[in-house]
Amino acid sequence: MNSPPERSPIRLEQVLQELGQPRLLGLLRDPAFPHRQRLLEQLQSIDLSLLHEVRLQKTSQTVAIDRVALAVAPSQVVRQPQTPADQQQWAAARRTGAELLHAGRVAVVTVAGGQGTRLGFEQPKGMYPIGPVSQRTLFQIFAEQILARRRRHSADLPWLIMTSDATHAETVAFFQTQAFFGLPESQVHFFRQGSLPALDAATGEILLSGPDEIALSPDGHGGIIGALHRSGLLDWLEHSGIDHIYYHQVDNPTAIIADPALLGLHTTARSQATTCVVRRTSPAERMGVVVEVSGRAEIIEYSELTPEQSAGVDESGQWIFWAGNTAIHVFERTFLQQLSSVASRLPLHAARKNVPFLDADGKLQRPADPACPNAIKLEQFIFDALPMASRTLVVEGDRNREFNPVKNSTGTDSVETCRMALRRIAAAWLAEVGYAVPDDAAIEISPLEALDAEELRQRFADGTLNVETLISRTPQNNS
Repeated sequence: MNSPPERSPIRLEQVLQELGQPRLLGLLRDPAFPHRQRLLEQLQSIDLSLLHEVRLQKTSQTVAIDRVALAVAPSQVVRQPQTPADQQQWAAARRTGAELLHAGRVAVVTVAGGQGTRLGFEQPKGMYPIGPVSQRTLFQIFAEQILARRRRHSADLPWLIMTSDATHAETVAFFQTQAFFGLPESQVHFFRQGSLPALDAATGEILLSGPDEIALSPDGHGGIIGALHRSGLLDWLEHSGIDHIYYHQVDNPTAIIADPALLGLHTTARSQATTCVVRRTSPAERMGVVVEVSGRAEIIEYSELTPEQSAGVDESGQWIFWAGNTAIHVFERTFLQQLSSVASRLPLHAARKNVPFLDADGKLQRPADPACPNAIKLEQFIFDALPMASRTLVVEGDRNREFNPVKNSTGTDSVETCRMALRRIAAAWLAEVGYAVPDDAAIEISPLEALDAEELRQRFADGTLNVETLISRTPQNNS
């Protein structure tokens, strides 16, 4: 991965002076400081110009209140098909999307920088075994979808996986040990998201986590644009004839990777940024929502809404904040290239957190007061791209089919609910071919066996699939 343009020590000192960083300046100018070179290298690897754009939390809250007051439900949404005309529209979109895939004009980007800590899993989250029968990992389920699509559409479908410093080496090694799940190694590209320094909440100074270490944290899923640019992958996509990028996050194994219908709707509308939404289960659901603010699509985080606002309705009695964000998007490649420029890049958001830091006496402090966090962490959000696009599209997905994330160890959006969804989907497909799955049976269908119910029906009809091989009477313990 290419780094930000290297700055000379003199220029770096000028930038730090402009940013009001006297402590770092003093360390770099101290000839007796033994860690000067290490500190210099870290600072040169960070895009410090971003710190000019820091939005203090107070300002962010004011902006959020204004956005909520102005928000209305999305006015232009392609809803799930209900009528024969709807069915025809979606069928035409699938054909268009299939043509794009066959022409090799699509790539898949998976955001996989997080670890499975909330699941009690101290490895990259994509390595979590989620298959209800086979214990296939999240990565394997996505890989099999991509491999099956390559075969169906007789074309390349490059897979770009964004890791982080914490997950990169282990993720790459995992793919190597799995022989890339049958995918050509040349079609799987790993790239790391960037990091940004934590700032002292009172002074704005960059914190140190050790004598020679800046306190860094990942720059958010919106950092994917800069990371694609720095890695050279945006240019590679252009040279490879890729025009459209299907984006998703690693925690949702039922996402329909490179969904032809979504791709077709996206290109037919000439959208620069398309987002898939599902209806929230209730106003209390912890899920960002797609709205329109001053005529532009935006996403408001659930944390920005009071319970009363979240349940708000418009003049016609329709729920305003119904369109839940699935973190499934399709972007025009040219639009992401536009956003990779300094003039168009995504804004920074500030969150107050407790961050361990080295104090002025060189002692490590570990703040723990949740009521008074000591630091500001900075990140970018990919959905901030929506209001920056000149043409957007909102598409309603089938929640039961394509949005079943695994975020928690128990309860809502948990390992159990995700595995139940995988079983439910498989059983529904089998029911369509007239096979009733016994209540006591565990089941899952690999994308290599069938990408959808239609393919399962075809394989069942021509005798190339033995249904009994999909069913286990003794579900495996995946805990």
